Amino acid sequence: MIPILTVQDPEQAVLASEALARGGMTVIEITLRTAQALASIRAVKEALPSLQVAAGTVLDDRQMDAALAAGSDFCVSPGLTPALLRAARDRGCSLLPGVATASDIMCGLAEGFQVFKLFPAMAAGGVALLRSLSGPFPDVRFCPTGGVTRENLGILLAEPNVLCCGGSWMASQSLIDAADWAAIEGLASAAQSGRGTGP
Repeated sequence: MIPILTVQDPEQAVLASEALARGGMTVIEITLRTAQALASIRAVKEALPSLQVAAGTVLDDRQMDAALAAGSDFCVSPGLTPALLRAARDRGCSLLPGVATASDIMCGLAEGFQVFKLFPAMAAGGVALLRSLSGPFPDVRFCPTGGVTRENLGILLAEPNVLCCGGSWMASQSLIDAADWAAIEGLASAAQSGRGTGP
């Protein structure tokens, strides 16, 4: 499970990440959607060096360079372009590129990728799409993200071609704003067990 954070403040990012780690999470994604995203990545890596921190919403090589400089362990993109895939290869950057179609997957395979973020997972077809893609791409594995919830997590994780899922409900903006670290920890613990919902 990869919790996805979109944070406005590095201190909040650290506190939320600590709660997620207490709940059993070993990987988080901080999206590059706010002015404080890079500072948040740096702060979390300094506070929790053993936590794998991904930079999310990486769209081009410039953002990739900035994310790596901030200490990101890997990058996640909502889609893929040949230029982005080449940039990852040239920099030795682990990249989870986004796909939504068979053509996207074929482009990624041509560049040596076999693990993809399926995005937006539920809007693109959810379980039905995952099953359809398993035929022509039996060796490809996915991280569905986008529309993943506590309620559908278990169904997605049951698919053989799903390695993990990404979701934001464990550390939603409302929970972060309320400083409800106990709730974040509980949701993380439940998601880590594959249940999604709390105990």
